[in-house]
Amino acid sequence: MISKNMCLAAVTSDSQNVVCVSIVQITPSLAKVLLHSHKWCVQDIVLKYRGDSASLLVVSKIKPSRPPAPQTSTHHACDVCMLSHEAANCCGLACGHLFCNLCWSMHFEVQIAQGISTGIACMAQNCEVLAPEDFVLNLLSRPKLREKYQQFAFCDYVQSHPELRFCPGPNCQVVVRAKEPCAKRVICTACSTVFCSAVPFQCPRCHICIEKNGGCNHMMCFSCKHDFCWMCLGDWKTHGSEYYECSRFKENPNIAQESVLVQAREALKKYLHYYERWENHCKSLKLEEQTLQNIKAHIHKKVMDCSGTWIDWQYLLHAAFLLAKCRYTLQYTYPYAYYMEPGPRKELVSLLYL
Repeated sequence: MISKNMCLAAVTSDSQNVVCVSIVQITPSLAKVLLHSHKWCVQDIVLKYRGDSASLLVVSKIKPSRPPAPQTSTHHACDVCMLSHEAANCCGLACGHLFCNLCWSMHFEVQIAQGISTGIACMAQNCEVLAPEDFVLNLLSRPKLREKYQQFAFCDYVQSHPELRFCPGPNCQVVVRAKEPCAKRVICTACSTVFCSAVPFQCPRCHICIEKNGGCNHMMCFSCKHDFCWMCLGDWKTHGSEYYECSRFKENPNIAQESVLVQAREALKKYLHYYERWENHCKSLKLEEQTLQNIKAHIHKKVMDCSGTWIDWQYLLHAAFLLAKCRYTLQYTYPYAYYMEPGPRKELVSLLYL
């Protein structure tokens, strides 16, 4: 277990190591971009840098594939606000795309509000060059926004490191370090939360740890904004018109002709299919209980603020109870479908409920 300050010190140390072994000049902030894109493997970065440094910087989105044209004018037209500004009031990344400082600041505010920090890119169309930490912080004037950006960046650093994970305890900032990817029982020294250090579900695109916090099977990764299905982890776009097709179990029509071992494996696969979906709804019901409590607290606040009476806000409670009732009914369609014999009736149940 390590604290946030110790973790940040390790990040700074790794970035300094990259700076020391680099042949050309590179800032510590750009070194962090390199480390983040290579899962903090310094040796991998050093080998690639000594082999083809230019290609490494392009792939890591630090420099563009083509060198930018030199800028000699004393005034520049910002392509965002379409106004002319003095060169001192404009800046850009290694790609050479210049924008005014105000547009950069507004761009950063929007990105940070969406939870993006290390993934903030240039505002130019089709430009993937990333904005390093020092570039962003120099253009953020509000202390709270700077603090929020640094917190998001810290979370990204931890999530991308193969040996680091946050303690799952509520509001706990302790970071757990495990050098070997094996499941172990862990007790947090700060909040006493007991958990397993095994890797949970991961985003199929950026591979950060993910957790379902409610809603349907349509998931969107908070880090890379990738849309995917919670049940099969497949791309949500490939589901076509049958968005919930992966909730139906496809039985083998020739299972009776297979060996006993194959039949047993198929039976276990069928059981796990229905049980996992039943359990998924069970977890969602618990989350909806928390939603109900939040609704009650919201209604109480509105009534105390003289923004209506309890009767005026009853429709929210009715909607929450109705949602829980529908969820409960849908949950038990899976045991019902599990015991049904294959046929038109089961196909109808799968079409209507599953």
